[in-house]
Amino acid sequence: MSELVRTHRQERVLVVTVDNPPVNALSPGVAEGIVEAVRAAQTDAEIDAIIVTGAGRTFVAGADIKEFGRIVAGERPMLDLNPLFNEIEDSPKPVIMALHGTALGGGLELALAGHYRIAYADTRLGQPEVKLGLIPGGGGTERLPRLVGLEAALEMCVFGEPVDARRALQLGLVDAVVTDLLDAALAFARARPRPRRTRDKAVKPIDSQRARALADRVAADSHRRLRHQTAPLAAAEAVWASAVLPFDEGLQREAQLFSECLFGEQSRALIHAFFGERTVARIPDLTKDVTALEVSHAAVVGAGTMGAGIAQCYANAGIPVLLADVDPEAIERALALIRAAYDAQVEKGRLIPKEAQSRVALITPAPSWEGFDHCDIIVEAVFEDLDLKKRLFAELDAAARPGAILASNTSSLDIDALAASTKRPELVVGHHFFSPAPVMKLLEVVRGSSTSAQVLATSMDLARRLNKIAVVSRNSFGFIGNRMFLPYRSQAVAIAEEGAEPWMVDKALVDWGMAMGPLAVGDLSGLDVFWRIKHIAQQLGRGHLDAQTFEDRLVDQGRLGQKSGAGWYVYCDDRKPIPDPDVEHQLRLYAAEMAIPQRDFTPERIAERCLDALINEGARLLEEGVALRDVDVDIVFLYGFGFPAWRGGPMFYATRTGKKKIYERLLRRYEHFGPFWKPSEWLLA
Repeated sequence: MSELVRTHRQERVLVVTVDNPPVNALSPGVAEGIVEAVRAAQTDAEIDAIIVTGAGRTFVAGADIKEFGRIVAGERPMLDLNPLFNEIEDSPKPVIMALHGTALGGGLELALAGHYRIAYADTRLGQPEVKLGLIPGGGGTERLPRLVGLEAALEMCVFGEPVDARRALQLGLVDAVVTDLLDAALAFARARPRPRRTRDKAVKPIDSQRARALADRVAADSHRRLRHQTAPLAAAEAVWASAVLPFDEGLQREAQLFSECLFGEQSRALIHAFFGERTVARIPDLTKDVTALEVSHAAVVGAGTMGAGIAQCYANAGIPVLLADVDPEAIERALALIRAAYDAQVEKGRLIPKEAQSRVALITPAPSWEGFDHCDIIVEAVFEDLDLKKRLFAELDAAARPGAILASNTSSLDIDALAASTKRPELVVGHHFFSPAPVMKLLEVVRGSSTSAQVLATSMDLARRLNKIAVVSRNSFGFIGNRMFLPYRSQAVAIAEEGAEPWMVDKALVDWGMAMGPLAVGDLSGLDVFWRIKHIAQQLGRGHLDAQTFEDRLVDQGRLGQKSGAGWYVYCDDRKPIPDPDVEHQLRLYAAEMAIPQRDFTPERIAERCLDALINEGARLLEEGVALRDVDVDIVFLYGFGFPAWRGGPMFYATRTGKKKIYERLLRRYEHFGPFWKPSEWLLA
């Protein structure tokens, strides 16, 4: 018997328990151990039924993802769980799967091989493999449709979203939802239900034309929602096969499609991102003996859009928060915005009204510093002006209790300068949220030169509570995200000046995979914001950025983007960007005035030039030690700037493309066009 699987008897029932902490992953030996136990039960006349369950907090959360990398590297043979799952399903004695926590991916496929499934009400069941660029590879695309029908199976396998146990009961995926798992499973087993093989059931609908139409519709929907991704299309094809092929042939088709996905670039990139989320939480010089400070009460200063959003993040985590602003009307507007956001979630069924009300109640208006002496952390979210923030930090230092953390939401300014305005520089840190704060997963944690290890540990722990992915940056202008995004956008502007229409620039990057084009992002954030960041960069000696661009003229004209109704594009009520012939005309006049040579651009040239600028700045950050690791840069751009996860992040993409190849491109540009393109030595490492 595998050490990862243990058994014990309860009367005439064999209870098989997967014990592979922390999530009972299907590591080598787990499925084999279960099958060994099932085999032993067949020859034991004292055993009438078998229960399979998981130790700890969960059933089986999925496959051991590290194994996929070993297979691709040739260190392991291709994984094939189907013979093992088939043997479980072929048991002449009933096998009851007792589910709790999660049954995901390979865990759900294991459960599907059982004859019956019972679950706690809070169990989550799903086939999320597409989120790793894969499809189910252990019979999930063939057994799941036989239980829940083709349409529901397509939704679960193509989009990878789990269902709760009650929805699973409605679909026929589980046979009972219970409150006492083991007792209920034993009662189920004692009844000696007849074994039933999932693979013997017919897939509904049986009509092949209707099945094809369903698969095509879901595939088309995935093309819209998951642009450029190949795994969802492969999943749709594999699920469709369940309706038109015999079970064993369907398994062969699933295996073929799984292998194609596993050895594809998208899977490598998405698995890199999966492990990257976990890697960035580990700070090399933060030892385990450093404990986080308690954060039970918070305050946010600045009741604008960001301040309101940050307050909402704390309320979502169940942390009472004061929301302060010098303008009482700003607080009222913020509270109205927060209430409307929660009402919208209730309307969409994402929150129950009682929960929404309790979250709103956690946010208390604070027109002064009253109550700040009880807060464990105060987050500043005022206008991006260093002098203003320095004065505010001095005031907050006086109002806050000793030991309270002072955090700034600044997107680019000097954390050390803010810390120097206080008598507690070790308790000052940057917490850069991304807009909209309640939605965006990224939190840049900016470590000043005096920030203590305990404050850093607290920031990482707090990010987890706020449901954020935290990436640590050293204190440097723009930190990681905005520092890199600035040269990326500057090249988009330069390409427009050199002859490409603005919509062509944005389309080239969106078609490449970015969530939004760089010029449209400027309109969304506000062109005045980028103008201010660029000029601060120039004051700090970032001489590789152009002193003057066409975008400066748009700002001078009051064309600030969506908030003014016009920027690079014009906007109506739906906020969709509409190309503006006047901007295009002004561009050509500006180019003539500045003697900028005009040229033709292909989408490929546009994307390559912007991405080379992005990658090179990321490489400089790594050289300077602003970012700890290349994966930290990747996670910032995946979760903060809409870089496509299926490309892995800018530094991963550079490595897969060939760092030396990019270096040589940059060197040629550097020799022709000057300092902006000076290549980083990281690209030669």
